Amino acid sequence: MDLVIDEIKNRLDIVEVISSYIKLQKAGSNYKALCPFHSEKKPSFFVSPVRQIWHCFGCNAGGDIFRFVMQIEGVEFGDALRILAQRAGVELKPIRPELRTERQRLYEICELATRFFEKQLEGSQAGKEAKEYLLRRGVSEESIKKWRLGYSPDAWQSLSDFLISKGYKREEVERAGLSIKNDRGSFYDRFRGRIIFPIFDLNSQVIGFGGRIFEKPRPLRQPFAPSTRSKEEYIAKYINIPNTLLYDKSRVLYGLDRAKVAIRKKNFAILVEGYTDTILAHQIGIENTIAVSGTALSFHHLSVLKRYTENLFLGFDMDIAGDSATKRGIELAQWQGFNLKIITLNKGEDPADVISRNPKEFQQLVENSLSILDFYFQNAFSQFDKNTPEGKKAISKILLPLIKRIPNKIEQSHWIGELAKKLEAKETDIEEELRKTKLDKNRFGLEEEEILNLPPKTRKELLEEKLITLILKKPENLNLVGEDQINYLSPIGKEILLNCKKEPKILPEKLFPEAKEKFNYLALKSEIEEFEEENISSEIKFCLKEIQILAIKEKLNEISVEIKKAEEEKNLKKIEKLSQDFNFHSKLLANLKSALKSI
Repeated sequence: MDLVIDEIKNRLDIVEVISSYIKLQKAGSNYKALCPFHSEKKPSFFVSPVRQIWHCFGCNAGGDIFRFVMQIEGVEFGDALRILAQRAGVELKPIRPELRTERQRLYEICELATRFFEKQLEGSQAGKEAKEYLLRRGVSEESIKKWRLGYSPDAWQSLSDFLISKGYKREEVERAGLSIKNDRGSFYDRFRGRIIFPIFDLNSQVIGFGGRIFEKPRPLRQPFAPSTRSKEEYIAKYINIPNTLLYDKSRVLYGLDRAKVAIRKKNFAILVEGYTDTILAHQIGIENTIAVSGTALSFHHLSVLKRYTENLFLGFDMDIAGDSATKRGIELAQWQGFNLKIITLNKGEDPADVISRNPKEFQQLVENSLSILDFYFQNAFSQFDKNTPEGKKAISKILLPLIKRIPNKIEQSHWIGELAKKLEAKETDIEEELRKTKLDKNRFGLEEEEILNLPPKTRKELLEEKLITLILKKPENLNLVGEDQINYLSPIGKEILLNCKKEPKILPEKLFPEAKEKFNYLALKSEIEEFEEENISSEIKFCLKEIQILAIKEKLNEISVEIKKAEEEKNLKKIEKLSQDFNFHSKLLANLKSALKSI
């Protein structure tokens, strides 16, 4: 495995791999970009072609090409290995069946299920009727094949039985989201009598499914259900599989695997609600169209999209009066710095309706999209009377929070002027009300921390990193670090500095893996960060003293705990020895604090 990993790394350049996901900009001998893993306005994401590593100095994520692909694709190491091996032209040996991971088996189940549904669409009588329905909706034969559309038979266990015949367990089929276990322990297929839309990851692998009925909703028949049902249940028009190990509806965007190239090329994405909307848009050449997958627009959706563009056109019902989920999605997009436009559709229509009627009409709607502020202004002023005090108040209640979220002050000033002009009010009054408008700044910040899932560094870790960075910046200051002071560092920090003392130019290959990774990160940091040269030596001395002080404080806490234990045991001899030790370290701490003041 190590040989395969090394071969992939030797064949691929990290700059080339990362630039296929995000836009990199030359910065000296390195490259920089806006971090794809957290929201930021100034680039703190750096790539080192010399060390073949990347690191974000804003969110502290970093690593090699494997770590990047794992994080940006949201996959485990095995999947990243397969993606990069294919890219590098490295052949991976087949894995023995008993060593296949659960993820691999779920991928296999999803692929087999897709083939099963495709065959049912072409071969069964009901499937042919479903296909006729798709053709009537304007979906072409080519699109049916391209998007791998299928049909699920109206039977309780047809798919499950097929997958079990291929060697998979019923519990695995359930974990793939394709079957349901009732309260009596029996399994039945989730999709029955529906048109099936496979959902793909960024590598066009099937990870999930959506199903749509193509006839009038009818009462739901539940197998093995209790005979006393209080009320009749009806089949939903659309259903999706639940979240699984492969599929998370708050992260997956339908069609992005096919749309990502067009999105980059055109520098904007069109976001719609339905599978059919997406397919028909691609069919008429608008291939930068994607859809949310049975859920509201989320932080994670937007984080994925931002890798490709910061321009987003929304092509779904914009009910600003009642749809809080839509409002929240817009707020999230604005908070993450997206430029938003609205494709204005007639009430009750979706893009598929417009495209089926007249493809050119939809293209015209895209070209005439309104900016989010223009749309909100138009909508708010059409709902309320701007000539009454109540109307003015209602309009400003909708528009002021949106204006306040605009990060650019010049753009914000423009919209303050527009609102003042339309409401026939003074700009100073609008500005005063804007100051009073409160926004929950932490509302989405918590989600950002969640996605990064990185623990904060301790003060000692930060001091140690700064110390090594300063020494790598100016190696001639290494003589300021005494042998006894190195002992206060972590094993990784100690390994790096001891090797620095041995070698005029440190060779990362001689370090153990964790130390090598830390060295590469700190070496990159030393190249990027700027320090005043005359202050470097005093900064090194300060870091050393602070690290010692923290270590001695930690030692004093340990001794205090030991003294308390000895007192409970009434061990006088131990108490006396520990007290002497405590006094020695207390004096040492006082001396260090005094020395720190003189730096």
